[in-house]
Amino acid sequence: QAVKSEVIRLNRDLLVLEEELLFPASTQVALFVSMDVGKLFALGSVQVLLDDKVVASHLYTPLEVQALHRGGVQRLYLGNLRAGSHELVAYFTGGGPHGRDYKRGTRLRFDKGSEPKYLELQVRDSAGGLQPEFEVKVWQ
Repeated sequence: QAVKSEVIRLNRDLLVLEEELLFPASTQVALFVSMDVGKLFALGSVQVLLDDKVVASHLYTPLEVQALHRGGVQRLYLGNLRAGSHELVAYFTGGGPHGRDYKRGTRLRFDKGSEPKYLELQVRDSAGGLQPEFEVKVWQ
């Protein structure tokens, strides 16, 4: 039992070291997805382009969508990015108001410095426009 505990601890330490080597803080960028109530939009998939290159895409299961509705946040992408100006484009597909298929996108131009950059793709309902809103939030 003691050996098993030691192996688990060492494995955890190795995973942390591996992540630090693969994604140093000076070049790290992480992208997260979150949703609010979602009465106006049933999320089906997300595709993310960073500087015109597809870096992440995900098809959502009903259980994953339920987890996002309950306040969950999904890490969609973790990678390296050089310092400078960059552009993020995200496309969302799913069911929109009145049961219609819906595809929308959002775009953000941002500057990457020497610190890690954390971005969140937020899907929110807009009661005023009776449509979903898609926004990219930069974590400070």
